Amino acid sequence: MMKWEENVRRVVPYTPGEQPDRANVIKLNTNENPYPPAPGVVKSIAALEQDKMRLYPAFPEQTHLAEALASYYQIDRDQIFIGVGSDDVLSLAFMTFFQSDRPILFPDITYSFYDVWADLYKIPYETKALNEHFGIRTEDYRQPNGGVVFPNPNAPTGILLDTGQVEEIIAANRDVVVIVDEAYIDFGGASCLPLIRKYDNLLVVQTFSKSRSMAGMRIGYAMGNPKLIRYLNDVKYSVNSYTLNYASLQLGVEAVLDAAYFEETCGKIVRTRERAKEELGRLGFVFPDSYGNFIFASHKRIPAQEIFERLKENDIYVRWWNKERIRNYLRITIGTDAQMEALYRRLREIVGD
Repeated sequence: MMKWEENVRRVVPYTPGEQPDRANVIKLNTNENPYPPAPGVVKSIAALEQDKMRLYPAFPEQTHLAEALASYYQIDRDQIFIGVGSDDVLSLAFMTFFQSDRPILFPDITYSFYDVWADLYKIPYETKALNEHFGIRTEDYRQPNGGVVFPNPNAPTGILLDTGQVEEIIAANRDVVVIVDEAYIDFGGASCLPLIRKYDNLLVVQTFSKSRSMAGMRIGYAMGNPKLIRYLNDVKYSVNSYTLNYASLQLGVEAVLDAAYFEETCGKIVRTRERAKEELGRLGFVFPDSYGNFIFASHKRIPAQEIFERLKENDIYVRWWNKERIRNYLRITIGTDAQMEALYRRLREIVGD
């Protein structure tokens, strides 16, 4: 080992889903939205001012996006924090709020970036095992801790806590910040956002990547009381004095303004997801009841790894983890009806239906 390596911070990085760079691939492995962004977004791309590309993004443009989000959610602009995707927002929130010597708490089966950030920022953490049905046990979050974070619906299971259960966790942890990661909340759940009026320690994080079809633009945001947002901004502007790029700021506003398209697209995905539950059930799969844009499924007879590999041979990508408790499950993103029909046809061949 070289001498300088003694001073290197070493972490095991997050492993994202595969991004095959080929045509005619059915990509159901990264929970992207299969539909295009809102028409106003597409139209505005051509109207972007080329001369602004050479300039740093102006602060008022971030204000416009924050104002659009505040209007949509009926909260104040100073209750909105905007980052480069929800991963950036969550990473900064870990850095900002989890500074205690006590461990932060999150589920053992959850978004696999949480332990990466904890290791990166040297934050002690403790995972809480999901129950036998992959549900979060609210009673596990009543011990002294340095903070709490969990997705709702959870990933990769898709299981939703109702707002009463979420409030149980927040109410039991008034002395620390509780982060609720709502990346998938628009596909059928009720957001806990109204609780920010009652709890000054609640931070709600959402994203444009899933329900708003803009994963490539990297727009995430957090909502909470103004003091939380100020602390986040202090850390953000100590890392990078600028936030989103010019195009993301402009196009993000258009996505928020087209509420009708947003609701239509979410509705399509929900309807396809419910049909997928029926089809997968007929094919011998079992799965928790998902409220996300994906289904976390295990076959009764055939190992998940075998199904994963055989689908991949036919250019159909789903997500599989070689991890304890979940290695016999596949996370299947909900695609278009045509993509899902292609998936069902191949699965029938694999499972022998």
